[in-house]
Amino acid sequence: MRFTLPRDLYHGEGALEALKSFKGKKAMIVVGGGSMKRFGFLDKAISYLKEAGMEVELFENVEPDPSVETVMRGADAMLKFCPDWIIAMGGGSPIDAAKAMWIKYEYPDCTFEDMCKVFGIPELRKKARFCAISSTSGTATEVTAFSIITDYAKGIKYPIADFEITPDVAIVDPALAETMPQKLVAHTGMDAMTHAVEAYVSTANCDFTDPLALHAIKMIKADLVDSYNGDMAKRDSMHNAQCLAGMAFSNALLGIVHSMAHKTGAAFADYGAHIIHGAANAMYLPKVIKFNSKDETAAKRYAEIADFIQLGGNTTQENIELLIAYLRKMNDDLNIPHCIKNYGKDSYPTEEGFVPENVFLERLPEIAKNAIGDACTGSNPRQPSQEEMEKLLKCCYYDTEVDF
Repeated sequence: MRFTLPRDLYHGEGALEALKSFKGKKAMIVVGGGSMKRFGFLDKAISYLKEAGMEVELFENVEPDPSVETVMRGADAMLKFCPDWIIAMGGGSPIDAAKAMWIKYEYPDCTFEDMCKVFGIPELRKKARFCAISSTSGTATEVTAFSIITDYAKGIKYPIADFEITPDVAIVDPALAETMPQKLVAHTGMDAMTHAVEAYVSTANCDFTDPLALHAIKMIKADLVDSYNGDMAKRDSMHNAQCLAGMAFSNALLGIVHSMAHKTGAAFADYGAHIIHGAANAMYLPKVIKFNSKDETAAKRYAEIADFIQLGGNTTQENIELLIAYLRKMNDDLNIPHCIKNYGKDSYPTEEGFVPENVFLERLPEIAKNAIGDACTGSNPRQPSQEEMEKLLKCCYYDTEVDF
């Protein structure tokens, strides 16, 4: 068993200033679409790094759900500039993209297929070290061994998984999270909840991951809905909670909620929308809990979660039902739909979602097959067959009861 986290984690107000203490010659900052620039955080980061005596170059405009092409472009920029620090800043997308760029920068001959070999990446840090600064309270990619890159030609998201890409330094400064738009608070918050719940019931859970997962769930229950409704103290607290959830799942791994979210996310892009990752997790989590609870060990652990956050209930079964009901209410409070059929424009609930039933059913076998093959499936407590995965995805489309 292995438990790996960044060597240094700077947290709390003003944590961004830690960049002043970095030692190196050149830093490449990888950022997304502009919110870090708009709110002044990018300028701060640049000035802190310059204060540390570094030459700084930017790689900007990493798109949401970054593509293989963006990764290759970023790696080329790094090969020209030769940074000894890679600073990834923003939401999960620029940080995930920068992790993949880092691999290609250190090993220029490495293909995207090579990167996707689970725990098969050669030793990094020959050229650069890596610092991740998160601005969203969900993916926790600042402390994890994972990166999600989308191959748009195939319409599939691929997880890259290796402790080599766990950042050296994570900066968890709540000021950055206060700039999140409301919808993002909801999605990233439910992503964090899913991380913690899946980590707790994963077959790879251990004594080192359990307390992190449970405490994260307790904090998210206390803080997420208020954070969504504009309480900034709770928003700051959520930034820590999601990071704890990330520490748990980076080491305990995840389950099929994530497998299904990865494989449905881009599957209907040709119908004008992307099922946003956090919203997909929020919709599928209650269904997967019901499916997994047929496994005795998983059932016991879901019941422990319900007990820990004091949902009431006198039997394992009651506890599980209360946990499912609680999570569904959370989705209602956060304006997230319960199923794909009702997933509409901008991810809000609607009568007629953007995925037509016939299209869903036509693509279902392929999506189910891809979900079973996803890197997150192996640590799920109950291994679904092709037929079970198709049935489960149907329940997630129609919001019907999981009874198998």
